Amino acid sequence: MSLTSPATSTSNKPLILGITGASGLIYAVRALKYLLEADYSVELVASKSTYMVWQAEQNVRMPLEGVQQEQFWRSQAQVETGGKLHCHPWGDVGANIASGSFRTLGMVIMPCSMSTIGKLAAGLSSDLLERAADVQLKEGRKLVLVPRETPFSLIHLRNLTTLAESGARIVPAIPAWYHNPQTIEDLVDFVVARALDQLDINCVPIKRWEGHLGDEA
Repeated sequence: MSLTSPATSTSNKPLILGITGASGLIYAVRALKYLLEADYSVELVASKSTYMVWQAEQNVRMPLEGVQQEQFWRSQAQVETGGKLHCHPWGDVGANIASGSFRTLGMVIMPCSMSTIGKLAAGLSSDLLERAADVQLKEGRKLVLVPRETPFSLIHLRNLTTLAESGARIVPAIPAWYHNPQTIEDLVDFVVARALDQLDINCVPIKRWEGHLGDEA
């Protein structure tokens, strides 16, 4: 196993980061941290329920106004400068990311609630996050979903199958242990790295598996 070196973005196309009200907002915070540090351009949209989860899990109130929200997310990610970050209100369905003519690297929704999974599988777009995800599917662009739920019901599994068949990549928030994690952040970063791998983005410094160690039996 070896430690990968973060890569720096050479593309001027932005990545869309969608954040829903599923438990585990640390996944979004860590993803944003590494993307901004690697100088990526990020279009961020958080669902309405994300605001309630921040209040419930962290006793922190997330601002609604765009500039203040950008400052909030940079503070959470501890990246005051670097990269580009643009935050969208969840109800702004006329935003640039709502159109297929706005070119992107793709979109990752992390964490992704099963409610959002269900709506996307049914082709429903009730807010900007869902519309942006639907655009990625219809345009044949990369859409990565990181569901954080357990156990999965049969309905969940069928919805995930529908989305996988439609071209989405499903990366459940399931960490590994072969990289010898020492902290919660190590476990989170593994999932973040595997999600970004689906977009050919390598900016998370994790130990990657290179094969068996020691003598073979």
